This record gives sequence, C-alpha cells and structure tokens, in this order.
Amino acid sequence: MSAFDNATKFFHACESLQGWGECEQYVAAGATFYAQSEPLVDIKTVEDYVNWMTGFGSTTAAGCSYDLHASGYDDDNATAIYFATFTGSHVGEGGPVPPTGKETNSQYVYVLKMNGDDKIESMQKVWNAPWAMTELGWM
Repeated sequence: MSAFDNATKFFHACESLQGWGECEQYVAAGATFYAQSEPLVDIKTVEDYVNWMTGFGSTTAAGCSYDLHASGYDDDNATAIYFATFTGSHVGEGGPVPPTGKETNSQYVYVLKMNGDDKIESMQKVWNAPWAMTELGWM
C-alpha cells in the first residue's frame, strides 16, 4: 500500500462513519488534528475527530452522506488532499437546538500529512462551519 492508498482508505472510512476501529490502522499514534472551525476547535487528535464525526453523523445527522469531488497526492510534501461535500439533515439529538430537519450541503477539504510509515501523522480540516450551521438552522 502507498501513502495515498492509506490516506484514501482513511478518508472513506471516516466519512462513511466506520469509526475509530476501522480508521486507526491508517493513523500514526498520537496524530494531531487542527481546524479553524468553531465546532472543532477543541479537537486536537485525529482519533478525537473520527469519534466526533462518527457521533455527529450517526446521531445528529443520521443518514448523512458525502460526495468526493477531487483528491490528489503531493509526493514532495507527503500530503494527501481531498475536496468533498457533506450532505446531512439535523434529525437527531445534538447541536445547539432541538432537531430542525434542515439540510446542509457543506464543502470541506481534508489535508493529510503522511509519515515515513505511510500513516497519517497530522490532519487539517478546512471547513466553513458557519455556513453549515446556518443551513442547519443553528444560527
């Protein structure tokens, strides 16, 4: 397996809500997470992000989906990038208000830095959270 293959498998496992048990094999121990997005500001590890995503997608936005538009790998920087759209409705508990039934189609980017063992050593999510939160009726 190449670094890009592992990153791609991680992306799909995370986005299809397979949980940390499936994602862990593609991630280095202690891999860091960063996002300039209000709902994610306190999340510091990839493991915590995967757990957040699994909980959000299986409860708050049950039935959610994603559409991958583009992906690529930069060999010089050992970095995989994924551009996608998350689609989900606020149908379950979670979020700042009771379920609204409103839907978001929110674009985002994953930037996954790989280590010498072809595992993710850091992850950055680029996401306009206020856009998604407004569509969900949270703002």
